[in-house]
Amino acid sequence: MENPDLLEEKIMSTDPNPAASSSAKPNSLGDISATRQANRQPGNRPLGSGLEARGIHAWFGKNHVLEDVSLDFAAGTVTALIGPSGCGKSTFIRTLNRMHEFIPGAAMAGEVLLDGKDVYDPGIDVTKIRLQIGMVFQKPNPFPSMTIGENVLSGIKLAQLKVDNKDDLLEECLVRAGLWSEVKDRLGAHAGGLSGGQQQRLCIARALAVKPKVLLMDEPCSALDPGSTLRIEDTIVELAKNITIVIVTHNMQQAARVSDYTSFFLSDGGPGQMIEVGPTSQIFSRPVDQRTENYVSGRFG
Repeated sequence: MENPDLLEEKIMSTDPNPAASSSAKPNSLGDISATRQANRQPGNRPLGSGLEARGIHAWFGKNHVLEDVSLDFAAGTVTALIGPSGCGKSTFIRTLNRMHEFIPGAAMAGEVLLDGKDVYDPGIDVTKIRLQIGMVFQKPNPFPSMTIGENVLSGIKLAQLKVDNKDDLLEECLVRAGLWSEVKDRLGAHAGGLSGGQQQRLCIARALAVKPKVLLMDEPCSALDPGSTLRIEDTIVELAKNITIVIVTHNMQQAARVSDYTSFFLSDGGPGQMIEVGPTSQIFSRPVDQRTENYVSGRFG
């Protein structure tokens, strides 16, 4: 078990207040990221070609909200998307697994390549795409009428996937989500009895059960306390050993702690655009674009 003093120190450094986090000095955030990178070499695992976005545009009706975004997400890496509210981060992440098209009047242009194949090609099974590119939302959304165990395996049932041993899969997913030790003796209890942080980790376990190649996370800690945020971050770091993760966050310290790469989005009165992308330590210590420097140093946003 982790030393309580060290755990307290980590929790104290986990700022759930996005505004406060944005005011941290770039050099200090760069140091946090550099420490992470010293213990990790991203992008060198033989996990496939990863996820690529090419020239993504998005609209809601006639409103052009995202303009010409191209990003690569190398296999086995964590990429943080940062930027002020309303700059298109969440819209962009939803184009990656075709959830954007759920919204009436929504449209997009561009390509999203998973292992070299465009997920928007005609004839592509959208359900299969969403199994390969999972999603964890800002607010935990376990199925309240299901038990903890049923929640984890619900995707398997809905997709009619065959599993040799469901008990083993259930334990594996809960272990990977950092929740097994807390719920192993009450798998038959309803998920609504879990805390907010536990419910979010349950949603992660549910997403993992269908064996995705990519996990998208849209501000997964914004509604959580610092202790729960820390546990989710530990889970992200552990999961990145096997899958690609893209996380939208307003917490600059969180981006520095968990990500290998960071992409800064901004809207200057028009559609949201990607201003800059690079290794996280570089974005927080020596960004190329002055607008990135202004944002990560807390001058606006």
